[in-house]
Amino acid sequence: MTNMTSSRGSGPRLLLASSNLGKLAELRRLVPPEVTVLGLGDVPPYPPLPECGATFEENALIKARQAARESGILALADDSGLEVDALNGMPGVLSARWCGRHGDDVANNELLLGQLADVPDERRGAAFVSAVALVNPAGHADVVRGRWPGRLIRESRGSNGFGYDPLFVPAESDADGTGRTSAELAPERKNELSHRARAMAAILPAVLSRLGLGG
Repeated sequence: MTNMTSSRGSGPRLLLASSNLGKLAELRRLVPPEVTVLGLGDVPPYPPLPECGATFEENALIKARQAARESGILALADDSGLEVDALNGMPGVLSARWCGRHGDDVANNELLLGQLADVPDERRGAAFVSAVALVNPAGHADVVRGRWPGRLIRESRGSNGFGYDPLFVPAESDADGTGRTSAELAPERKNELSHRARAMAAILPAVLSRLGLGG
């Protein structure tokens, strides 16, 4: 088991129900330095439950509740995806496997473009959505949602992102006149604007309160 706690001291602990090093680094930047942020690589392994929820919130809760129960530590989890106006909010929770295979970004994008081929530009609104759940070992839950609105273009542009990033032009890019897709933004700028950043900022007061660090 990897030990990633040595640089964070022995203060209150928070478990992120993920092994993604980028997400861990992001969370560590958000919380006070006395908080020890752990990932799934820092706790005894357990078999994850299937993410069978009908909403992002339900899936985030599945992950956070299991992590808190298995570890006995305050746990945080997120679930995210793309909601397309012309598809009545789909692919939604199916975003990562829209084509029928999990994580095939190229196939997911091609399918989505095909489905929107006849949709005019003024009706191609979409938003990235992230739900973040915070659950303590007693089972108390806080859930928030972050939304990053924008629109979908007709061909992929950019190489800095993943998933549907090359098709998504955020509202900020239209506002500043650049029309850059999420995949054309610098990673630091994307992290400032993204749905996950908005959700994490919204959940932070609950995190600090649960850790006894609230004002």
